[in-house]
Amino acid sequence: MSGMRQVENPPNPWQSAHVEWLGPAPELALEVYEEDARTFVASNDSPDIPFRWSLNPYRGCFHGCAYCYARPTHQYLGFGAGTDFERRIVVKRNAPELLRRHLRKPSWRGENLVFSGVTDCYQPIEASYGLTRRCLEVCAEFRQPVGIITKGALVERDVDVLGELAQHGAATVYVSVPFADEGDARRIEPYAGSPARRFAALARLADAGVPTGVSVSPLIPGLNDHQVPEILARAADAGARYAFHIWLRVPAEVEPVFHERLRSAFPERADKVMSLLAQTRGGAARGGDNATFHRRMRGVGPRYQLIQDLFEQRARSLGLQIRPEAPTAER
Repeated sequence: MSGMRQVENPPNPWQSAHVEWLGPAPELALEVYEEDARTFVASNDSPDIPFRWSLNPYRGCFHGCAYCYARPTHQYLGFGAGTDFERRIVVKRNAPELLRRHLRKPSWRGENLVFSGVTDCYQPIEASYGLTRRCLEVCAEFRQPVGIITKGALVERDVDVLGELAQHGAATVYVSVPFADEGDARRIEPYAGSPARRFAALARLADAGVPTGVSVSPLIPGLNDHQVPEILARAADAGARYAFHIWLRVPAEVEPVFHERLRSAFPERADKVMSLLAQTRGGAARGGDNATFHRRMRGVGPRYQLIQDLFEQRARSLGLQIRPEAPTAER
């Protein structure tokens, strides 16, 4: 918590002209903490993630997705991985300045930068702070290649700067849509934009010449695997060029959050989902022997292979190119 200060009256994202959140008011109040970060561009050395550099303007995520693998990162701040992760948001208010400084380094080689490797760069508070947009404007000055992955329909606000980057082959945007069914999405991803809004954002970006893709992630056996054909078809109709998926994994602190939400939202399916997940994760929902590098982003067994084949066949029939499990720019 060192270097952070709580904002007594944080900017209200719901009063912005760019609000994307619709639905019932959240049960817990939003707490915003501002920090002057020491560093911003993070380096990744995981063999499972095909990009090296990423940046995250925010810590924590208002979307509240039950399965979010990033929840444990909030514990490094002295917060919890449950509701704290969803309602105690940290804002890196000096992010654009740090990014500009990084891009000016003689040692920087212009490698792809991914927004966001951990939490969503287009969660609702971005409507007030605008850090993602300001960072993109810095990238446009340098023609810095970027890849974006988001559930936030707010991404369409920045179609102008993304279109400018795309003219130089320096931008690709992936929108994550794990559910085609609006009700299912709301139960598991309560404050993310609706699937319909996300497809609309995909279409607007594609119409502006921005290369786009769909991430059907996470795939959850017995819960959303049957929705894969519809998601891919709607993404293709929206102009997406690419598609990928990641199999659900639930690290230690994530499993109870996911299980509780699953049992509350789908009581008749919860046991089946957890059983199928364990079968495709080496005997344990958390991962078992399948939680190591090179294996943790994928499943095992006949159920996993069936869904994998379905995804690939459907994507190819729609003309979607299957890409690795991360967004990258065109060049």
